[in-house]
Amino acid sequence: MAILDDPGLFGRQWAATYDSTDNPDPGPCAEFLAGLAGGGPALELAIGSGRVALPLAAHGVPVEGIEASPEMVELMRTKPGGDGIPVLVADMADVGLPGPYPLVYLVFNTLFNLTGEGRQEDCFRNVARVLAPGGRFVVEAFVPDPADFDRDEQQVQVRSVTEDAVTIRLHQYDRQAQTFVRQTVTFTNEGVRLKPFGMHYRWPEQIDELAAGAGLTLEARYANWHREPFGPGSRSHVSVYRKD
Repeated sequence: MAILDDPGLFGRQWAATYDSTDNPDPGPCAEFLAGLAGGGPALELAIGSGRVALPLAAHGVPVEGIEASPEMVELMRTKPGGDGIPVLVADMADVGLPGPYPLVYLVFNTLFNLTGEGRQEDCFRNVARVLAPGGRFVVEAFVPDPADFDRDEQQVQVRSVTEDAVTIRLHQYDRQAQTFVRQTVTFTNEGVRLKPFGMHYRWPEQIDELAAGAGLTLEARYANWHREPFGPGSRSHVSVYRKD
């Protein structure tokens, strides 16, 4: 198995600093999801540190999660309410819980973290299996922009420079395969540390094909959690798929 196919890789590398990064405000996301969850329970794939699950639970929605990284789960457990959310430590693509769920969601581009051959397809099929009739699968992801790919490959991104260390970031794209590998490289007097990360990105219409292959229908698509209209200039999307 390639290192990027390891579902727990991201959490092992980033759990210690994940909540210190500039992550989006989860409030609008939680409010949007609460409006679809009914009485719950809702299932979050890649629940991580509870960034979305905890505020969704605060809306009164019972939340369950799947997360491949024990480190991320432990981070969530340190937060108020974190002990009250059941989490299965497993590969999210397998969706190893029985359901049924009125709502399953996968946010913040995390669908693209499934880089193994056929794993995104597996994820959609398994979500469809655990959705209740009429249930929804919500996916949030960026809209790929080839201009961004060119910029990433033409520059070294300097992340930090201190007296003790220098951290840079580099990308390599495979446009035909729709994948990229990113390396975050830190140089210190003790040596070099690598943090690899990869994505298999797709355009919205390609995600629609994944959903259709699993028997799900696109119900709505928005530009963001505020339900602003999705259009040609939108850089991200929130897509709601329904099981009929």
